[in-house]
Amino acid sequence: MGKTAIEWTDTTWNPVTGCTKISAGCDRCYAERFAERWRGTPNHPYENGFDLTLRPERVEQPLSWRQPRMIFVNSMSDLFHKKVPHEFIDRVFDTMEAADWHIFQLLTKRSSLMRNYVNKRYIKKPAPKHIWLGVSVEDGSKKSRIKHLQDANASVRFLSVEPLIGPVGKMSLKGIHWVIVGGESGPGYRPMEVGWAKEVRDQCKKAKVPFFFKQWGGIRPKSGGRELEGKVWDGFPKVSATA
Repeated sequence: MGKTAIEWTDTTWNPVTGCTKISAGCDRCYAERFAERWRGTPNHPYENGFDLTLRPERVEQPLSWRQPRMIFVNSMSDLFHKKVPHEFIDRVFDTMEAADWHIFQLLTKRSSLMRNYVNKRYIKKPAPKHIWLGVSVEDGSKKSRIKHLQDANASVRFLSVEPLIGPVGKMSLKGIHWVIVGGESGPGYRPMEVGWAKEVRDQCKKAKVPFFFKQWGGIRPKSGGRELEGKVWDGFPKVSATA
């Protein structure tokens, strides 16, 4: 279990760590920056830096966490990376299904691979309501990921529009239950414009989709605060782990 400062979750669970870049939203990856600090440090969990690494000893961790919590799955990787075997993904989903007192928040940029896996695993009924499936959308060029998510046989779908590095434009929010927006942080961060965030928020309001504004970003995640037009937006889907 990893304690986290991420505002929209309680803890992180990383049965896989490490990844490779797939789009512009990955360019200044916080996870890579953190992991590479420890490359070459003997016996450190990130001795191999951000190289993709399966962590089978962690797969069943949530089963021992008796207090219900929201769990961000693979904050330090992408479960649907092409080099993660399907058999390993099966084990992760087996754990999530069994630990149904938690809420699992699974986020990917490899949206077509998630759609394909989910639709193969859940043929007759949607994925359980305590497994939230999400995709990252950093600008308008990645809206195809939204369509992939909408085509997945999911009960709860969410968008992480973070880091928001350009305007998204008009989105289809049909079947989407939650939207998170956040600016980039860290060295060389790309500033988020107010209009980009407002455009997403206004579409959420019109579609009655809960909207969560995570941060403006900056050299540090908290540099710009969390208010958008003088208000903190903390929308969450109205579902529970036992719904």
